[in-house]
Amino acid sequence: MQFRTRAIHEGNEHDPHTGAVVRPIHLSTTYVQPGAGQWREFDYSRSGNPTRKAFETTLASLESGVGALAFASGMAAIHGAMMLLSSGDHILAGADIYGGTYRLLHKVLDRAGIEVTLAPSTDLDAFEEAIRPRTRLVWIESPGNPGMSITDIRACAEMAHEHGALLGVDNTFATPVLTRPLELGADIVMHSATKFLGGHSDVMGGSLVVRDKALYDRLYFLQNATGAILAPLESFLCSRGIKTLELRVREQSKTAAQLAEFLDADPRVARVNYPGLPDHPGHEIARGQMDGAFGAVLSFEVAGDFEAARRTVERTRLFQLAVSLGAVESLIEQPASMSHASYDRDVRLAHGIPDGLIRLAVGLEAFEDLRDDLDQAMAAAGPQ
Repeated sequence: MQFRTRAIHEGNEHDPHTGAVVRPIHLSTTYVQPGAGQWREFDYSRSGNPTRKAFETTLASLESGVGALAFASGMAAIHGAMMLLSSGDHILAGADIYGGTYRLLHKVLDRAGIEVTLAPSTDLDAFEEAIRPRTRLVWIESPGNPGMSITDIRACAEMAHEHGALLGVDNTFATPVLTRPLELGADIVMHSATKFLGGHSDVMGGSLVVRDKALYDRLYFLQNATGAILAPLESFLCSRGIKTLELRVREQSKTAAQLAEFLDADPRVARVNYPGLPDHPGHEIARGQMDGAFGAVLSFEVAGDFEAARRTVERTRLFQLAVSLGAVESLIEQPASMSHASYDRDVRLAHGIPDGLIRLAVGLEAFEDLRDDLDQAMAAAGPQ
């Protein structure tokens, strides 16, 4: 079956008891067993829940994985992957990553004796030089957040495996509509289901999808032991959101491309970061590993400084000033003061996140309305 058909039907069979097209939400925390020591598929909802399983089944199919695990948030999912490591192990991560991931790596995992190095994953030679004998996990984002850098996933997978490490890919921005990292050799795919999978700013969740059954079993054990599972209602909302995922992502990506071209031609804008632009340094790689579109997130620098960017993001009317992305509503934010505020300023600047950077998460509004909103915001923010 094609992608959009699987998004609707895989894991979402009608309820066999009532015939309901939409399956019920199973809120039960525990399940009656046939006898002492005899176990049905479900016994306790931390270990497994029918509604959560439906979401996991759909997502595993869309990402071409053997199985998926749904977590309470994207950060819980990332932490779940990091728990595969032991004290003394090393993580190599790309430099263009979400601020919450940076915080987890540098201000939580370091307490467990896990060492971390950030390096530019877009420069494979420099990236490989940062690998150590104890590197057990390589972690990348493509497109990156917030610089919209593009990393060659297949090349990174080959590099990681040559050094005995796993490759994990945060696929939140691209979604399986545009990129399926497991098909390119990655071992783990992470999603903040809060974003495109849910798609309506009303659910928080995360997920891991893997291509190896033994790795799935290790991650399942860790999730069950620590308990950061996605609740039934949130699982239901993610399943509902996935049914329209391809339609939303492709339409949002179309509008994002139009906005990128508009901003790229505007003299008030110093730089636009969007892999769909031909002069983007990762454009050709993106064309090869993204399926017909370049995503619904972009970033740009206004001519000026921190205050110029702040004034711009505070003057939009349709773009709502908020972190997050992937929903039907368009959002705008300043990474330096919002999504990436956990970085120390000198580190943030060293990793290519300037004070004047603005990130757009494009929703489903009409391009013309969003264009006009940005135009008036930049005009109103003008020189002070």
